[in-house]
Amino acid sequence: MKKILINVRYWMAPLLIIVTLVSIIMGGMFVWVGVALFGVGILLDTLTMPFHPRGAGFDDNGDTMGIPALQNAVMYVMLPVFVFLQVALAWRVMQYVDGTLFETVMFGMIPIQMGITGVELVGATISAGIFAGIGIIYGHELAHTKGFSFVISRLIMGLSGASHFSYAHVYNHHLELAHEDDPATSPRGRSIYRHFWLSHMGQSKFLYKMEQTRLAKLEKSFLSFENRWIRGYFMSLPTMVLFTWVGGAVGIAAMFLVWTISNFELEALNYMEHYGLIREKGQPIDYRHSWDNSNLFTSWFFIEIGRQGDHHDRGETHFWELDVVGSPDPSWGYFTEFTIALIPPLWHAVYKRKLATWDRDFATEGEREIAARINDQAGYTMPEEHDSYAKI
Repeated sequence: MKKILINVRYWMAPLLIIVTLVSIIMGGMFVWVGVALFGVGILLDTLTMPFHPRGAGFDDNGDTMGIPALQNAVMYVMLPVFVFLQVALAWRVMQYVDGTLFETVMFGMIPIQMGITGVELVGATISAGIFAGIGIIYGHELAHTKGFSFVISRLIMGLSGASHFSYAHVYNHHLELAHEDDPATSPRGRSIYRHFWLSHMGQSKFLYKMEQTRLAKLEKSFLSFENRWIRGYFMSLPTMVLFTWVGGAVGIAAMFLVWTISNFELEALNYMEHYGLIREKGQPIDYRHSWDNSNLFTSWFFIEIGRQGDHHDRGETHFWELDVVGSPDPSWGYFTEFTIALIPPLWHAVYKRKLATWDRDFATEGEREIAARINDQAGYTMPEEHDSYAKI
């Protein structure tokens, strides 16, 4: 029973994604449920700040407490769930464009409002975008696998127009972490809004160039279906066709809003995980090059994605086996940090102190020299009084 409960705790996000899907189908004021749940997430993340549990890990006999078949099944099931989420939103777009008359019909015990107002359509689109973005964590987890699971990762990311991520994350981010050659690592002084676009396009550009080089060596045309960069965008084509068919310009606008929100959340995670950290080119990646996040709600909701130090050391390790390894930990959950990041002056005021502590307690001499140069370029005046390690 204990083993089952340890695994079930990672089902919060899948359950809330399904709740959001059902709320969009129900219509009316329920289309805002996804937005409300995000607000609840911020509250719970803040309230659980004092709690930092260990990962599921292993029992006293060294046997894993995770149930791989069960956790993999949940991640695989998320692909059709995301497809249904898009279909439900497309259905609502079609109702809005067609001017479907308002009436309530019953599906068993569930009331479904036919017809949708413009305001409700905005709510449904934002809710879908929020939980499509949260669901990207499964695309990330499966990107560290091979074969069938990796294809599922590509398809999940393709639903948000970001299939390039699965390759760029593994072959660029994990090899160039905390260096300017990694577009997913935000340098000091950059806002989350600027990072969103630069990181997204930078990772796409990486796969573009990687395929250019690979196909040239194989003496194959870049403009072919052998090109994994091109194939990735073909994975997004069904979504584009669906929303264009049901709603024309309105459908395309809804689709791009979902893609913008979901990809913004993806890049927000990259932003929070490595902001301002520095590594000399050619030096090994170490635990200090990631901000860990072991907050209880973040750990369970985001399937331990916050254990970045261990994740970058053991990229193919199952999420439930990741643990605390001594990386700097801001002590806040991702929902809380995300809220702070949305206000750049506040974010920079907070992280100047944290980075000053990192420079002092974690950085090598070479990294301190680079940090001093970047601080000057970014206009970062570092505080004389640093936080202690415990408060980083």
